[in-house]
Amino acid sequence: MKIGYSFWGFLGNGITDTPDGGRSHRRPLIDALLDRGHEIVFLQADRDLLEAGDDLGSAYTFDSGRPDIDVLFLEWRWAINGRNTTPCGAEGHTCDLHRQAELITRYTVGRRTPTVIWDKDRKLRPESLWRRSPRTAVCEAALEPTPGAHRLLFPVDDRLLAKADAVALAARPRDVALGYVGNQYDRDKHFDRFFAPAAACFDHVVGGKWTKTSRWPHVRFLGRIPFEAAHGVYGRSLATVLMLPERYAAVGQMTQRIFEAVLAGCLPLAPADIHHVDRFVPPELIVHSGQEVIERLSYLRQIAGSQQHANLIAACLDRIDPFRLSRQVDALEALLETVVHPTADERGAA
Repeated sequence: MKIGYSFWGFLGNGITDTPDGGRSHRRPLIDALLDRGHEIVFLQADRDLLEAGDDLGSAYTFDSGRPDIDVLFLEWRWAINGRNTTPCGAEGHTCDLHRQAELITRYTVGRRTPTVIWDKDRKLRPESLWRRSPRTAVCEAALEPTPGAHRLLFPVDDRLLAKADAVALAARPRDVALGYVGNQYDRDKHFDRFFAPAAACFDHVVGGKWTKTSRWPHVRFLGRIPFEAAHGVYGRSLATVLMLPERYAAVGQMTQRIFEAVLAGCLPLAPADIHHVDRFVPPELIVHSGQEVIERLSYLRQIAGSQQHANLIAACLDRIDPFRLSRQVDALEALLETVVHPTADERGAA
């Protein structure tokens, strides 16, 4: 089928000054859909070309108009004051929200085009009319999505999992005990409780946009780093802490940070308040306090490079199997088929 795909971000490395974490999983998902015979046209601005000067080898189609499509797929955008809520042409304005509204008006409402909303940031209100609109489905990247929503986890390429070697990853020299790549957004609670105490005791680095850091003068913040540099941070770090906004932790929504870290051999320590935490990491890596992070790091330094270390990495690799790209594409294709060709019962319920 022909999918009109709306996202605000990049398919390639993009630019450094952006919070777009979707770069780790968006392009593999798109390529997998193309490999399965779907046609995809991107409906937002080509930021790879306009901002990063990358034409992506002319491999993809962008259309700022109103092309004919079979289904509309939205990576959900929300209002960000001073950015996409300002008038078009205003300084600092981004037109992602306006374009999304245009697409919904044109396709979902006007043409009754089947629509899938991927609420990756959990910003779609529970009472949103789009959760109960005919031929519209909502996906969330959570183990326990909102009632009525469908599960679509952030995917990791099967090929990366296939070539991951726990023994080789454990043998790599690691000069930093604790590393993290990601932005501050709604992560202060986890950072304060788990990361900051350990950072006072071990060599560490934090890459990403952290603008309010005065309460942690001892932490080494690198600022934003290029997207491709994240692998290097995890590749030199013994462990990381999986810090989540509360709205993610409460429903077991894990970000792409887990597989970015594990595939580099960086062990993810997971706060115990993450729902279904035992499905993300082995028991040895679940932590309840900053003191436990310190204790686990001390232990991990003792076993670094050993078979025990390799076994822990292998256990983490097993636990990211549910994120496998082929699983997520199967789930998405099944959902697309449902919204495009609903059964008689589903049409009656709508």
